[in-house]
Amino acid sequence: MQTAIATVCLSGTLNEKLEAIAAAHFKGVEIFENDLLSFDGLPTEIGREIKRLGLEAVTFQPFRDFEGMPEPQRAKVFSRAERKFDLMAQLGCDLLMVCSNVSPDSLGGVDRAAADFHELGDRAAKRGFRVAFEALAWGRHINDYRDSWEVVRRADHPAVGLVLDSFHVLARGTELNAIRAIPKDRIFLVQIADAPKLDMDYLSWSRHYRCFPGQGDLPVGASRAGHTDCASGCRGGPAHRAVCAAAQGRRLARLHLSLSSGSAPIHGQADRVVAKFRCPGRDCDGERSADHRDARGARPADRDRRGARDHQQFAR
Repeated sequence: MQTAIATVCLSGTLNEKLEAIAAAHFKGVEIFENDLLSFDGLPTEIGREIKRLGLEAVTFQPFRDFEGMPEPQRAKVFSRAERKFDLMAQLGCDLLMVCSNVSPDSLGGVDRAAADFHELGDRAAKRGFRVAFEALAWGRHINDYRDSWEVVRRADHPAVGLVLDSFHVLARGTELNAIRAIPKDRIFLVQIADAPKLDMDYLSWSRHYRCFPGQGDLPVGASRAGHTDCASGCRGGPAHRAVCAAAQGRRLARLHLSLSSGSAPIHGQADRVVAKFRCPGRDCDGERSADHRDARGARPADRDRRGARDHQQFAR
């Protein structure tokens, strides 16, 4: 079983987090940008430490408010992306996770977003990197994995792939059939998480109430079958990657786990780490949004919103 955990789920310094992750026998680590910003040292030092501990930097995240920006903001986000690539080179990480835009300045339209991602893919490929696009449930224009897949499909670039997160899919009640129609090599990252069924905005729900698969009320079992099938051939490797959060009151730990299909339960290993490295009185979510408004009232990606059947046709 190959396992990974996100640095954002643990308290302490970044070095302490990496030591704990390696001691718990995880094989990979997802680097959350805030942890890197708070590190009193150079990114190259963290890259060396990751290698010394026998870990792999699975992804660097999150890259926010990218697609659909008008000028002059558009030029600025591409410049910002280049700086992220600089950091990734120093960390020894080849995948940048991009979450859908929540900025009120962003413009809708799948073609516009696809053009942005095609250019980003060109820039990433020149440096040996890839980018993966995730539809946040509270995204301003893209909040449905079928739309994020359509952006990736139209971008038509080998360095541009999809992120599937069960929370963002199931929280909105999105149908799952279209997942199986997505080519496996276009899925770069698969994430599985559960949550209790609550009537609240998606952002707060995700931030404070995610839990391990099977511990909440979302139909994770149904989604996991499709996600696992896709993950078995995804570009990210044969492992099934999952993001979970264990919360107790204000204590929240966000885990990133890579679970091979059919492998043994990981709860014991994860629980040992979480028990030791809680985040009391601290918000440790990895999906912090710059705009908390309209979290459930995001507009569709296109005026001509497609139904499930059309989405499946696009996926083919």
